[in-house]
Amino acid sequence: MPGDAYITLLGRSTWALVNAYHAVLREKGLRPERVTIVTEEPYAEGAPTAARAILIVSEGYGFTPAIGIEVLPEADFVRAGMAIRSLAEDLIGEGFGVAIDITSGRKVTVAGALIAISLAEIHIQHIYYLAMQSLDDVAKPYMMIPHQIQRLRDLMEELEI
Repeated sequence: MPGDAYITLLGRSTWALVNAYHAVLREKGLRPERVTIVTEEPYAEGAPTAARAILIVSEGYGFTPAIGIEVLPEADFVRAGMAIRSLAEDLIGEGFGVAIDITSGRKVTVAGALIAISLAEIHIQHIYYLAMQSLDDVAKPYMMIPHQIQRLRDLMEELEI
């Protein structure tokens, strides 16, 4: 039986994506079998770097997920929602538990994804967001950022859904 799948949204900050992923592995114990990086065309050049970083971090925790990249048109709210909804539905249909990380995603992609998933009544297990009290000097590895300024949030847990 499949385990977990992790959908992560890449916007302007590759560090935010990678650090949120690292936090999820460390703090929540998630070990996804599949990771999909969803990004918009202007930010697609950062996706291979993010994929390599996810692989390195994962291997540090003793596992190797399959990693995919999906590129969407820029600022297309409807298309982003449809693509992420379809991806989540497919993964759930294959038996995966699905987590989505919205930390690095741009607002249009995050809103499109969450609204489409909500309207389709898709059961997402986790919606992660790595909140930072300050954005000063956070473009570096997760373990180098003071933990007192970071808070990993799971919106699904907080909403008790």
